[in-house]
Amino acid sequence: MPTLKSSQSSSQLHSSSSPSSVSSSLQRAVGVAQEALLASSSSSISLPNEDKDLELASEGAGPSLSGDESSDFEDSLRRNVKKRRAKRPHKTTPVAKHPKKGSQIICQNGQKKSELPACDLFDAVKAAKSDMQSLVDEWLESYKQDEDTGFLELVNFFIRSCGCKGTVTPEMFKKMSNSEIIQNLTQQFNEDSGDYPLTASGPSWKKFQGSFCEFVKMLVYQCQYSLLYDSFPMDNLISLLTGLSDSQVRAFRHTSTLAAMKLMSSLVRVALQLSLHKDNNQRQYEAERNKGLEQRSPERLESLLEKRKELQEHQEEIEGMMNAIFRGVFVHRYRDILPEIRAICIGEIGCWMQSYSTSFLTDSYLKYIGWTLHDKHRDVRLTCLKALQGLYSNRELTARLELFTSRFKDRMVSMVMDREYDVAVEAVRLLILIMKNMEGMLTNADCESVYPVVYASHRALAAAAGEFLYWKLFYPEFEVRTVGGRERHRSPQAQRTFFHLLLYFFMESELHYHAAYLVDSLWDCAGPHLKDWESLTSLLLEKDQNLSDVQENTLIEILVSSARQAVEGHPPVGRVSGRKGLSTKERKVQADDKVKLTEHLIPLLPQLLAKFSADAEKVAPLLQLLNYFDLSIYCTGRLEKHLELLLQQLQEVVVKHTEPPVLEAGAQALYLLCKPEFTFFSRVDFARSQLVDLLTDRFHQELEELLQSSFLDEDEVYSLTATLKRLSAFYNAHDLTRWELYDPCYRLLRKAVDTGEIPHQVILPALTLVYFSILWTLTHISGSGGSQKQLLSLKGRMVAVCELCQNCLSDVDLEIQEQAFVLLSDLLLIFSPQMIAGGRDFLRPLIFSPEATLQSELASFLMDHVFLQSGDLGSGQTQDDHRQIEQLHQRRRLLAGFCKLLLYGVLELDAASDVFKHYNKFYNDYGDIIKETLTRARQIDRSHCSRILLLSLKQLYTELLQERGPQGLSELPAFMEMRDLARKFALSFGPQQLQNRDIVIKLHKEGIEFSLSEFPPAGSSDEPPNLAFLELLSEFSPRLFHQDKQLLLSCLEKCLQRVPQTPGCPWGPVITYRRSLTPVENTAEASPPGHSRSKKRRIEGPSKHQGADQEESLQLSSVPPTPTLTSTAVKNKQPLGVLGETEGVDGLESEFSQSRFLSGTQRVRLSSAPYFQTPYSPSGPGLDNKLTRLSLMEEDEEELESLDESSEEWQNTKKQPSSHSSLSEQGLDLLDTTELNIEDF
Repeated sequence: MPTLKSSQSSSQLHSSSSPSSVSSSLQRAVGVAQEALLASSSSSISLPNEDKDLELASEGAGPSLSGDESSDFEDSLRRNVKKRRAKRPHKTTPVAKHPKKGSQIICQNGQKKSELPACDLFDAVKAAKSDMQSLVDEWLESYKQDEDTGFLELVNFFIRSCGCKGTVTPEMFKKMSNSEIIQNLTQQFNEDSGDYPLTASGPSWKKFQGSFCEFVKMLVYQCQYSLLYDSFPMDNLISLLTGLSDSQVRAFRHTSTLAAMKLMSSLVRVALQLSLHKDNNQRQYEAERNKGLEQRSPERLESLLEKRKELQEHQEEIEGMMNAIFRGVFVHRYRDILPEIRAICIGEIGCWMQSYSTSFLTDSYLKYIGWTLHDKHRDVRLTCLKALQGLYSNRELTARLELFTSRFKDRMVSMVMDREYDVAVEAVRLLILIMKNMEGMLTNADCESVYPVVYASHRALAAAAGEFLYWKLFYPEFEVRTVGGRERHRSPQAQRTFFHLLLYFFMESELHYHAAYLVDSLWDCAGPHLKDWESLTSLLLEKDQNLSDVQENTLIEILVSSARQAVEGHPPVGRVSGRKGLSTKERKVQADDKVKLTEHLIPLLPQLLAKFSADAEKVAPLLQLLNYFDLSIYCTGRLEKHLELLLQQLQEVVVKHTEPPVLEAGAQALYLLCKPEFTFFSRVDFARSQLVDLLTDRFHQELEELLQSSFLDEDEVYSLTATLKRLSAFYNAHDLTRWELYDPCYRLLRKAVDTGEIPHQVILPALTLVYFSILWTLTHISGSGGSQKQLLSLKGRMVAVCELCQNCLSDVDLEIQEQAFVLLSDLLLIFSPQMIAGGRDFLRPLIFSPEATLQSELASFLMDHVFLQSGDLGSGQTQDDHRQIEQLHQRRRLLAGFCKLLLYGVLELDAASDVFKHYNKFYNDYGDIIKETLTRARQIDRSHCSRILLLSLKQLYTELLQERGPQGLSELPAFMEMRDLARKFALSFGPQQLQNRDIVIKLHKEGIEFSLSEFPPAGSSDEPPNLAFLELLSEFSPRLFHQDKQLLLSCLEKCLQRVPQTPGCPWGPVITYRRSLTPVENTAEASPPGHSRSKKRRIEGPSKHQGADQEESLQLSSVPPTPTLTSTAVKNKQPLGVLGETEGVDGLESEFSQSRFLSGTQRVRLSSAPYFQTPYSPSGPGLDNKLTRLSLMEEDEEELESLDESSEEWQNTKKQPSSHSSLSEQGLDLLDTTELNIEDF
């Protein structure tokens, strides 16, 4: 087949065509296609595009095909190809013996003529109930009976598939060219919506695209021995599809491109068959010719030569058709503005390369995929990568991809970091194929770009990177070999090599601190290796090992992570798999893995604890292994002796360590074993009692020594602190009420508060102990319904602990202060009025309400310890990042506790003003918490919440006024931050303008009263000190209705009359506030004669007049959005209007009502700023379906701020008739574009 030849130049790839490559049977079709192309290209423009996504990776930009491929198709063919008329049907066409059902008779000049059934084929394909082969056979039979009628039936099938209800009549086909036919059909394309069969929703259209493609495929398959080489139907069909593919109507363009590409794919299969037949024929001819003279058959040689000549002619015909489709459709549509069309083209060319690599797998065709790797749309990039995967997966084809790979490899590697996760996943899979089938192509630098992705938060992307890592580093070392057809068991040495390589990668890369994410990334491809717990434990228990301390920690973390992954099956924290559930087979595998893990580790866990008992970093994760055990195996497997050893090691670990992670893990492990359903419960409960008795006896002894001693020894303090930490950790998981630890701990805390002699390290666990004591007592009472005496006793203890925590808020130690604040917040929340909900009214005596002093202390603590400036946190050089993150989490915890007290009614809601006023300044640290609190507070009481917002602004303004004074207040950066805060508060009201009407009016009135509450000194001409507050209040003006603005203006004037010595010229804040309350229409009406009123974008609801007052505050002086290319109507060219036209709003709306609605949100910025395209508008529901009031407010927040200033500027805008006339002469239509220039990507 004649292909597009590769240029010798190394700077760019271009395609060319030889005149002899085009079959003479397509010359008439090409000529008609040229007419359609030239007719449509004159009215198309190129839309600017922000990203240059189609560019050559090596040079950074691909060559423009607008001057390359188009000239090849139009100019070269016009010069070199001689047109040949297609074979026309005979004048005396045979009439079908049995006319098709549904055909009608048209009487003209007294003669009968059959009319084609326009919808039979389309309805049959849409229904997708009949076999496509039989459907094509029926059409072929009808075509043989009447060629004109049969061909027009096929043409109208494609027209109906585009969504056009118009038909091509015999008169149109005889008298009109293709471009005229398409123009006529465009005029009949009067659908109300932009949907067409390929994009329509609904069950009837769900399978249409598949049926449509199957019909085109079957059409070529059934015609490959007959009509395929009859130039009349195929040439005219290709000509029609070529013309439709360059239409301005998206439905025509999309459907015809899909049909042309599927037609091309079918022709490629036919060409491949012809190539095989030619090779067969050549072998037969050579075999016959090499025979001796006696055995050689001249007749057979002659028949083989005739057959070869026939095959050659057929191949030339097919190649001509493919060349015409490629140059007439593909080279223009692969850069179409519609991403679906671009994806179709790239997907099909990938299929051509795979099926007919001899002709298509060349650089002349590969360059299109390479350029499109830079496409801005994810679906197109995804299609490119999948097409390349099909090529690189075949090792035989990779030898012909070396030049392409070297030129576009950098782009393929960079796509690993694509912003779309599914694209990045396919990019990694493509690199895996390149690594497997093209040894040495990927350098170490290329691989290092993929390695960090194994720690990505996206599970699929991390798993793909894990597979890349596995094939690059691990697989070559222990490739599975087969012996006698069976897989040989991997040697222990190979498994040890795997774990050593895993350790090396994890430690040397220094990319992450948690091996759990690496294990999860490798699980899909290396799961059997990671579940080799025998090799892991043997490495850990080996005496003569050469592992460092860090390597041992990493191996233990890998062991725990693999156990958790095998038993639970979900990824670690922060990584989402997206899977909803496991299949029955996967659950069975998990159960089997859990049993294997338990049976293997039950004997070895005591040994591991004994070996690493002195190392807290190793012991804590080892104790977590019990979470993944099937503990019933201790009974069924008669492994009680290993349980005894485990309990001994557990007690030793608890007595030896004081680190919170170790103690918590030990308490949790003992809690898992202490379940009544286990037969060994009594044995474990006895061991727990022994351990707690030991700890409590030691605690009482050390406490008495501490209370009676006048001098505190450091060893005694350390020993008491360690005992308290152990008891506190166990009290969290186990009920230790019967050991009565509350009274001694309270005595200790009371002495610490009264004398201050108790060290702070002793106070912290003691506070936690009394807190858990109260909670466990409350649990008993809530479950069994305690007596009145028990309730009063618990209430007294709770009040006493709250008093202790309140005293600790003023302690000198920061840890004690924060711990007291957290415990106090929890206790106040637990014993709040909500504790009697759910039918627990008997707990009413326990309800506790904090006094005003306690509430103020809590608020003061929050201000002093949470809302800290950057300078108060210490220098960044002295604090590492990890420490700063921990401190931020602690402050967020404190703030969340305080906000919960506000929302549950424990504290007065007015105290929320201390939180809300920091919303803007600390948005990065606490923005999510404060926003959620604001939302919940508004749900509780809208009116009260608005007063709190105003109170927050008042407090900030008063603080700034006291600090800087009233002069020049509005010019300070702090005041600008207050305006930003006020704007965010205003946006938080949402789009419910009618629902918030009274609230916003009341907010304005209170704000006006505050701004004029203080007067300047007598005899002074200065403005009132609070007057600048009106500028903050103006941020809430867009939330007002028109009549409410008038009301507030009169209220403002009345308040200003009370101010003595009002100057003749109003003050600046008053002017700003008045302007925010003045409707824009008034400003336009007051403009001088000759100046036009600026047009505003308005949101139309179901009715023009409904909610007109609500829309008044949201009219924005901005250019309306232009619709996207979804028009199915004839686009009349309209001159661009001048922005300052003296046309009324009513006239504008009437003009809109006559136009057809086109949906779209993308804007076009023209070089001439004062002009814009008049948009189409529906006669029914307006833009309210697409643009909500909230989206407009968020999008044009800055325009709302400068609404009046922009209005004044637009009033001074003058008309420019010269520019207007020039644009009108050009007749620019923004919907004419059907292609994107290559440089626009």
